[in-house]
Amino acid sequence: MYINKISGYVPHDRIPNDYFKNLNDLSDEWIIERTGIKERRKASVGENTHTMGIEALKVGLESLPYPKEEIDLIVGATYTPYDTIFTLAHACQHFLDISDIPVVSVNTACSSFLNAVEVVEGYFATGKAKRALIVLSEHNTAYSDEHDKKSGHLWGDGAAAIFMSNERVSNVDLAIKSVSTGGAGNIGKAPESVYLRPANEGFKMPFGKDVFLNACQYMAKSTKEILEKSGYSLEDLTYLIPHQANLRITKNVAKNLNLPEEKALSNIQYLGNTGCAGAAIVIEENQHKFKKGDLVVVTVFGGGYSYGAMLIEC
Repeated sequence: MYINKISGYVPHDRIPNDYFKNLNDLSDEWIIERTGIKERRKASVGENTHTMGIEALKVGLESLPYPKEEIDLIVGATYTPYDTIFTLAHACQHFLDISDIPVVSVNTACSSFLNAVEVVEGYFATGKAKRALIVLSEHNTAYSDEHDKKSGHLWGDGAAAIFMSNERVSNVDLAIKSVSTGGAGNIGKAPESVYLRPANEGFKMPFGKDVFLNACQYMAKSTKEILEKSGYSLEDLTYLIPHQANLRITKNVAKNLNLPEEKALSNIQYLGNTGCAGAAIVIEENQHKFKKGDLVVVTVFGGGYSYGAMLIEC
């Protein structure tokens, strides 16, 4: 599989840490120390999960190396839907005006990016598609309680679009060497550590420490396994892109893998936790750094304790 184009979108409005000082007495220093976040982006009035996903899609179409009409599969991924029936994927199909193709929705919380890639992998393997579009979009601020001292300051909004093919279409394609996901919903406090239930009016994260510990463990484990599976070692790794949940988690995973911190790419400092779109936005932001032959691992961990890793060769 190949990534032909990856594009991102983040809202214009910036929310600095000082905003939360006035709301719930959390200082800028306290937030940075515990999360690494200095500011985050917030969707404006009129923006939602659908509109942000379409904006990311528009950017990608500007330099897509084939006509949009060749797209024959759309996978939408979000845990913060604008509409649970006319989904993100349907909205993107409507915008593209492409008829009679599979349209699939995925939600495995913040790990949805890699599960969406696996859905594409399955369609490619069975010959049911050749050109796929994945759209990741999170409107976290629509579901978060800004007054919640445990997690209200973590969330940012954003989206990404990934155009994929079953065969190489240009010499700048990123090759997906391997992708693997798993679920650990049966361990620890997975059912209640972080959840979003309509009756509870927003995100709740009563057991953030349990999320932290398991995220560090599983993202490091997944990274090692995907490299070994493909015949590589940690010494061969050029960059690591962890799920953008917390800068302390990113640093911990890098430390556990004996990687220099500069090899672990991050955007949570200025975007906040943008959910399943975060790691994809990191790829888009840093693609200019990648050189031919570089190896990049994307590793994710989400609420419900789903996890995975993907190995990319530039």
